[in-house]
Amino acid sequence: MCFLFSIVPATFWAILAYLVLYASTKLDGLAKTLGQGLAIWAFIIAAFIPMAGAYVTLSDLCPIGAMVSTMFSETP
Repeated sequence: MCFLFSIVPATFWAILAYLVLYASTKLDGLAKTLGQGLAIWAFIIAAFIPMAGAYVTLSDLCPIGAMVSTMFSETP
């Protein structure tokens, strides 16, 4: 469950990284280099978020999954 919820911020970071990378192609010199570096870091963050969500989901540490399982359990 946490993996599915991690897709939203990862998509946000990927779009942000693409926009920064696109904007940096219009610049020259140090600003272009800094923009490309910032875009690379944003892509790394975008890749890390679903990996962290998958780890939390597969290791059974997801608080969302625990909440859903208690909501639909048979015991009162």
